[in-house]
Amino acid sequence: MAANILALEALAQQLPAKARLMGLDLGTKTIGLAVSDIERRIATPFETIRRLKFREDAARMISAADAQGIAAFVIGLPLNMDASEGPRAQSTRAFVRSCAALTALPFIFWDERLSTAAVTRALIEQDASRAKRAEVVDRMAAAYILQGALDRLARIGLSSEKAQES
Repeated sequence: MAANILALEALAQQLPAKARLMGLDLGTKTIGLAVSDIERRIATPFETIRRLKFREDAARMISAADAQGIAAFVIGLPLNMDASEGPRAQSTRAFVRSCAALTALPFIFWDERLSTAAVTRALIEQDASRAKRAEVVDRMAAAYILQGALDRLARIGLSSEKAQES
């Protein structure tokens, strides 16, 4: 059911005016979740799911999305530094394909290269302890991923407004 895996530009055309998005940072042990405000301007860290089994993980993620009124998922795609896809990216794509069978909500892949490193660096600059960093890094990385997509959506919206004015 690849129909609900979209490009960001395609999602921008079908999103209602006021709808929240959920960012996902998929790890081997955890899934970081972040949510946007309804105007899709700001991403906020939300929750970290400790991974158990696929069905349970997906059910918790989809349940959280339902409770938050989410219109689409933005999932970090862990590309290699040369933009090629390795085993982690393939695993992420497989996770999304499996989730797509469980929800009608669309998924958007977003390049997440260095997101965890950027978040960890910011936490270190804030003098967060190692324990605190471990506790929040996944959901903060999800917020970092989601914020990148939100910023791009805003630019898409601005360019379509300019095109309509011409």
